[in-house]
Amino acid sequence: MYSGGVAGAVFSRLDLPRKILILGVRHFPRGESAAILSNGAWRTPLGDAPTDAVLAGALKDACPLLREDTVAHSQEHSLEVQIPFLQLLAPGFSFVPVALGTIRFEDLVRIGEAVAQVIQAAQDRVLLLATSDLNHYEDDATTRVKDAKAVERLLALDARGLFDTCREGKISMCGLGPAVAMITALRTMGVGEGELARYATSGDVSGDVSAVVGYAGVIYR
Repeated sequence: MYSGGVAGAVFSRLDLPRKILILGVRHFPRGESAAILSNGAWRTPLGDAPTDAVLAGALKDACPLLREDTVAHSQEHSLEVQIPFLQLLAPGFSFVPVALGTIRFEDLVRIGEAVAQVIQAAQDRVLLLATSDLNHYEDDATTRVKDAKAVERLLALDARGLFDTCREGKISMCGLGPAVAMITALRTMGVGEGELARYATSGDVSGDVSAVVGYAGVIYR
């Protein structure tokens, strides 16, 4: 209910292909720090969404840091909340889920470079989707100031700048790892800038501005 409007603002403006690679955060300290799933399907009330074994296999070959692991995905919501949007807007799609925990910047760059390699080599068009909240549980005014700094680095595709800005500015962006990997992949593929589709905080929905979470939807073409 809080982030859905921002996600919808992004999805509604995309020409969605049938293959999706999703980078999300691993919130819980269980399983591999860089976890991928290659087989099976994810079930929602809208039906089953199959994973893409071929695309996942290519990504694992390109980046040995990624390990096949169901544990890291078993209770992780950051990727699964994207699936209903895709089921409605891109029927028949297949996807590769990647959950990233606390990883060194250099490893995130390696993952991003591998993602770019696999997308560029794929015969079909692939959407790269990364998912993250921004700052957590500070008042609305503080969160908006902090989030603006992170969004500035996201729009500029500045992976190192985003990483350092969040760490030094204590911006509690849970999916910093997926975002760094995404930006690295986009840079490698020659993407030059992003566009802010929508920004909001949970206070816009709940009316409680004392402790909010920030959300930004950014599109790269």
